[in-house]
Amino acid sequence: MLIGAHVREDDPVASATERGADIVQMFLADPQGWKKPPTHPQAEELRTGDVAVVVHSPYVVNLASTNNRIRIPSRKLVVQHAEGAAEVGAIGLVVHGGHVTAKDDPAVGVDNWRKFITRQEDEGGFAVPIFLENTAGGDFAMARHLDALDRLWDAIGGFGVGFCLDTCHAFAAGHDLVDVVDKVKAITGRIDLVHLNNSRDEFGSGQDRHANVTDGTIPPEQLVAVCAAAGAPVVVETPAEGQADDVAYLRERLGQ
Repeated sequence: MLIGAHVREDDPVASATERGADIVQMFLADPQGWKKPPTHPQAEELRTGDVAVVVHSPYVVNLASTNNRIRIPSRKLVVQHAEGAAEVGAIGLVVHGGHVTAKDDPAVGVDNWRKFITRQEDEGGFAVPIFLENTAGGDFAMARHLDALDRLWDAIGGFGVGFCLDTCHAFAAGHDLVDVVDKVKAITGRIDLVHLNNSRDEFGSGQDRHANVTDGTIPPEQLVAVCAAAGAPVVVETPAEGQADDVAYLRERLGQ
């Protein structure tokens, strides 16, 4: 099992060494921006090195949006970041499920995802697999609640899309971590990546505030159990000063 961390994008190779990471997650550009990612200066070293890589798309991406000024640039950005992810040898590109607004029919958001995925498949697919990630909050989110995830997966799951399970997001959304892996796999049939984060807030809070593995409101043994059940690469998106300890803690308890 690969265990690692989300790191600063300026020197992921050094960050991996500092954390004892088998895998690093990184942004390729400003996570709050709309610019095409530049070629990463360590692209060849990452692509040919021993550390696995996964890329996270910018937070501004919302493929479900009914607003053309958001949805259309989001589509372009995901394609560009998938191409950039391929340049660094990434195993996939993590994309949040996005949301619609209170006045929208959620089915339109699902259909917007379907249109994007099917159109890109018709054009030859993505440069790396897309990993849909569950989200913590939002009443009109596409991938917060399991029933919403089920509807979205029915529309896009047949096109090779993968799934990223975030433990803080699931806990904040009100999902019991004891059986969340089984419930997610019953819908998706797969988990391709785990974002292994504790939570600073209480169960069902809807708040996306991460804590180090042994520091938050989720019992650490539940987090370890999620990793073991998922059987997928694990990335901690926890406060940087504790990431090396998080990686070591998980590796020891998972027998890695």
